[in-house]
Amino acid sequence: MFLMAASIPTFLRPNCDHMSITRQASVDSIFDGDTFRATVENWQPVIGERMPVRIASIDTPELRSRCDTEVEREREKALARKAKQFAVAALRGAERIELRQIERGSFFRLVAEVYVDGESLGDKLLEAGLAMPYEEGGSWCGR
Repeated sequence: MFLMAASIPTFLRPNCDHMSITRQASVDSIFDGDTFRATVENWQPVIGERMPVRIASIDTPELRSRCDTEVEREREKALARKAKQFAVAALRGAERIELRQIERGSFFRLVAEVYVDGESLGDKLLEAGLAMPYEEGGSWCGR
């Protein structure tokens, strides 16, 4: 039992300080501006290989827009493509990718602050106008 608990990443164990975890990762694929798949170094494959990762505290436009009007849908999709291109360039061009303050999110994803060569990817997306602060139920429609 002890060996099994010791092999579980800290953030999955009850009552652990998961906020202090920092792990290096390599990117396997990129879904959109705020979600990608990564392999987390030094984690068991079942937990750390090709895991979906969502960038904490931001929201980028959706490639599958649910806006009411065609104009809003096309605008959101165009921004979503730009956000994805930005993320692809940053993640693929990075020498070092770090996941910090890792938590478990919905849809079996990890939610983490993502740092690319020491700089916050979330902050860079916000500064570029390709993300907004995450808000439950928030939408890019009408923005």
